[in-house]
Amino acid sequence: MAKAIIVDDSKFMRKIIHETLIEGGHEVIGEADNGVDGLEMYRMMKPDFVTMDITMLGKDGIETVAEIHSIDPNARIIVISAMNEKTLRINDKTINASAFITKPFDKKTLLDAVQSIL
Repeated sequence: MAKAIIVDDSKFMRKIIHETLIEGGHEVIGEADNGVDGLEMYRMMKPDFVTMDITMLGKDGIETVAEIHSIDPNARIIVISAMNEKTLRINDKTINASAFITKPFDKKTLLDAVQSIL
């Protein structure tokens, strides 16, 4: 069982991710609807991994991933976005996520990604 933080501006998507992680035997120790709060939670809670949306108001997921890695180069981050990995890399070639999942996704895809990064 691993401890996770979910960062996504959609309450509905946070609920789906939360339920999936719980069903997979993981513990959700925090949820944030923006990058600023997600970064602060990461600093305080030190989760085993983070799920990160990209498109959010304020600090987006690309900025937040970079800032998390600046404080913890070994951070495990799963980007879950409507944009696929290729599109994300066109926007930022340096995005350093452990895994990429395109929305919508099925539960197995998320749980397999978590297992592969732990």
